[in-house]
Amino acid sequence: MSLPSRAEAQQLLEQHVRDEYQRHHALMVATAMEGYAPQFQGDRELWFITGLLHDIDFEEHPDTHPAESLRWFAEWGYPEELIHAVEAHAYGYHGFTTLPQTKLAAALLACDEISGIFYAYRKLNPVPYGQMKASSIKKKIKEPAFAAKVDRSTIHNGCQHLGVNLDDHVANLIRFFAVLN
Repeated sequence: MSLPSRAEAQQLLEQHVRDEYQRHHALMVATAMEGYAPQFQGDRELWFITGLLHDIDFEEHPDTHPAESLRWFAEWGYPEELIHAVEAHAYGYHGFTTLPQTKLAAALLACDEISGIFYAYRKLNPVPYGQMKASSIKKKIKEPAFAAKVDRSTIHNGCQHLGVNLDDHVANLIRFFAVLN
């Protein structure tokens, strides 16, 4: 099994994802994943690449995501742990029933949807990610009308599987996302 370099993964992202928000989302999730890797003795490159490529087929195949990317990743010889994480992050959608069995998969589940909350909050309050207040983000998570497409149950499910409480998760992401400012 081989893992693409960051440059190769970025090229794949740019090839398949043209929407600027989706590219930013991929970078946010990759940054969060890389931030969590040391805490769970994970490989920083594997965790970053998994986050960067987790939605690579979403724009081209939204009704079956991530089925196409799972096929690509297998064909390209990517690590099974990456494939499992991408599959598990789709739990409950398009017939996917795989629960996260690794910390990598749990982290992806925990970081994916919540990044949408951070992004939406920043659009309304143009403060750098690293200067956001955890209490403000947690308040927005509790408001279903705010970033209404963000699945809050997925965030909570991911935190549970990862073994972090929501307060710590939000604080960690503020710290991790500070490099994106």
